[in-house]
Amino acid sequence: MRALVKKEPRSGAIVLEEVPEPADPGPREVIIKVKRVSICGSDVHIYEWNKWAASRIETPRIIGHEFTGEVVKIGSDVRLVKEGDIVVAESHIPCMTCYQCRIGKMHVCRNTKIIGVDTDGAFADYVKLPEVVLWKIDPSIPAEYASVMEPLGNAIHTASVANLSGKSVLITGVGPIGAMAIAVTKASGSAPIIAAEIKPYRIEMAKKIGADYVINPAEQDLVQEVMKITDGNGVDVLLEMSGNPKALVDGMKAVTNGGKVSVLGVYDGNIEFDMNLAVFKALTVYGITGREMFKTWHIATQMLKYKQLDLSSVVTHVLDFEEWEEGMKMMQNGNCGKIVLKVND
Repeated sequence: MRALVKKEPRSGAIVLEEVPEPADPGPREVIIKVKRVSICGSDVHIYEWNKWAASRIETPRIIGHEFTGEVVKIGSDVRLVKEGDIVVAESHIPCMTCYQCRIGKMHVCRNTKIIGVDTDGAFADYVKLPEVVLWKIDPSIPAEYASVMEPLGNAIHTASVANLSGKSVLITGVGPIGAMAIAVTKASGSAPIIAAEIKPYRIEMAKKIGADYVINPAEQDLVQEVMKITDGNGVDVLLEMSGNPKALVDGMKAVTNGGKVSVLGVYDGNIEFDMNLAVFKALTVYGITGREMFKTWHIATQMLKYKQLDLSSVVTHVLDFEEWEEGMKMMQNGNCGKIVLKVND
């Protein structure tokens, strides 16, 4: 089968090549024929071989974890899916034995393995996965949208810290997940929705998706602009998606007293700021990792099935599998939303 393989521990060194198909599934394993995959920022990090990738990836490794496909073979004890089902997958493989897994918090399993990072991934014609990570979806959901349900789940999880109906929301960072967060907050009844972004392409994307205001922090004072919009009150909720330390601090300054801060962004190194900012404003700060298994997946499925979300302005490019490197470079320069690769029809 075809697969995108990170061959060597250095920048680049990803090759689309022929590799053996997965061996027959074990009792609780499933083989999926991949239909669509989308490129994640972590895939770009593996391509660039940043510090995180160098510390985590053992080569050679088939990469990729955002996908949808059709079940083609199941193990003898599989009960959740059957052959012919259309599925997506939680990218975090839980151990099912640690304290967190046992009390219903699989999304923060202490022994998590990540598809395409710790195990061979989905940038391939076929992928073999444990039954526990699979989620069956309605075939009416377009394959391009199904393939981005994993990052969509990040946006939903980040936004679910509060009842957003009628709440003012600031979203800092309009990368693909930040863009999805705009769509999610809009569907949830937030008003106004304020986005902060510096890249021209993504500023326009934020407007198309439905942000009521878009602020460029490189040209305007974020806190002052938010206060103008909210009559000096600040926003009810901050969704920090950028991983930029200044965005986090300024975003917290822009939150109203007693407001909520939800942080999905991942930061390069330590952040220094005055913790009294959170204490004296009585802010509630949430750290978000992944998706709640499988509450978030259910919400994402319902929102897509019943067309509560329009992802047409988020999934900006659909390329052939062979054009994967073009997709990586587009992700690097930021002139895109989500990029989906067509693997099989």
